[in-house]
Amino acid sequence: MTDVTIEKLIYGGEGLAHHDGSTVFVPFVLAGEIANITPVEQKKKFIRARVNRIVSPSPDRIAPKCPHFGTCGGCDYQHISYEPQLEFKKEILRETLRRIGRIDWSGEITAHASPPWAYRNRAQWKVRPLDASADTEPVEGPEGKAKLGIGYFKANTTALCAVETCEIISPLLLKALLALRAALAAGELPRGLREIEAFVNASDSQLLLTATFSGFPSRAAEHAQTFRRIVPEITSLLFHDPTRDRMELYGPGYIEYEVAGTPYRVGHFSFFQVNKFLAETLVSEVVGREESGRMALDLFAGVGLFSIPLAEKFEKVLSIESNPAATRDLESNVRGKGTIEVRTADVDRFLARSKERPELVVLDPPRAGMTPEAMQRLAKMGSARITYVSCEPPTLARDLAILISAGYSCTEVHLIDLFPQTFHMETVIRLRRGR
Repeated sequence: MTDVTIEKLIYGGEGLAHHDGSTVFVPFVLAGEIANITPVEQKKKFIRARVNRIVSPSPDRIAPKCPHFGTCGGCDYQHISYEPQLEFKKEILRETLRRIGRIDWSGEITAHASPPWAYRNRAQWKVRPLDASADTEPVEGPEGKAKLGIGYFKANTTALCAVETCEIISPLLLKALLALRAALAAGELPRGLREIEAFVNASDSQLLLTATFSGFPSRAAEHAQTFRRIVPEITSLLFHDPTRDRMELYGPGYIEYEVAGTPYRVGHFSFFQVNKFLAETLVSEVVGREESGRMALDLFAGVGLFSIPLAEKFEKVLSIESNPAATRDLESNVRGKGTIEVRTADVDRFLARSKERPELVVLDPPRAGMTPEAMQRLAKMGSARITYVSCEPPTLARDLAILISAGYSCTEVHLIDLFPQTFHMETVIRLRRGR
């Protein structure tokens, strides 16, 4: 055990310190704190440690709201007041752009705050046997069957953290979680259940639920009725066994999610932004202040969150999405809007073959970002403006470096805080061709 001074927070949720020539990574700390730590992983150049106690706490430290904080892997920053969370994230974003992309952004990073609690419209709950401890057999219920728990994975493990509450999910999601937890304890849910993913609409009144099994349940229709009894707000229910690629649907297969007056159909396997408070803000920053023009290209279009408002400003919008499930929703959402053309295509392949010359490109890739080849092709399109929406600052910085070397310059940097209490952040970067 030793004391270290936390120098700063870094992307990933940890604090950084130095001790005896080694870099030390410590979770659940703040910059400026002195923490008493014990190493849990020791390599040649770095140490990962756990905190024994905070010797000198920061004035920004608060008591976590959730009793599972520090064990559950879902949150990283509940020990930090919300306003300082935003400031730390801005510093981390600025440093990541500089360290990875060699982008020295000295301008303003505009932060868009969220209500810090009950903001998530989507949750993914693991269902596993309850272990008395890591070294014992699962806890047994009636008839010798292992008792099941529901919750999230513990930090950096695949071990279950069974939860009694979750402070960051919407009220309807919390209601559903507690009802499912009680049903599991009573043995009412089918065997082989491994995961439940739930998504609520904007008014928090309807629920889309996907139940994943290891082994498709017999009497599935009866079990579907049980789910609906337990959670009456279920609008669409899907049973899925990926081991046999078998699915059964009970309901329409989607719910409608309204953003800025526009309803979006969102199906069981489609992506949608997870913050119920900031979806409209995100659309406004990506599209709202855009100039009108002839053509816009929406890459990784999803269900059309940006495509539809772009169509109000551009004569033509070309929407590219590779996920067939999302494309079905996208095509439904843009039906009747003749200015939007939908293509089901891999973005890399599309860019390799495209001869389009859009005035604006909007891209919202997954965490892995874009390949270097795709970024080079995007730069060669020569669009006057590019707006990059990212949920992963390191890959954002890497990709932006290619655009900047090709003659683009950043004009605005926005931090949309879609993920309070966690280290994750959504970033919107606006770029123009020419310096």
